[in-house]
Amino acid sequence: MPRVNDVGGIRGFGAVDYVPEQRPFEAVWEARTWAVNAALLQAGLYNLAELRYAIERLDPAVYLSTPYYGRRLLAVEMLLVEKGYLEPGALSDPSAR
Repeated sequence: MPRVNDVGGIRGFGAVDYVPEQRPFEAVWEARTWAVNAALLQAGLYNLAELRYAIERLDPAVYLSTPYYGRRLLAVEMLLVEKGYLEPGALSDPSAR
């Protein structure tokens, strides 16, 4: 059964906006999320397969209503909680920034 992130071949999501000069991060918290994720991956706390699987396990409504880096932040939090490095709810909501 496909998950919400598996939209290959599904119509109705519109065209992908490509802006060649677009900045990689729209807000500071996005850059910080990327950097923290990179550091945690480098430290070996989890791997890319685990991160991807955590993103895929997000609630469909949350997945669809959360921006790209927000999904990553939620997935990182999920992994760190599951592995015992973090207490549930320790990270704040990225949309509040």
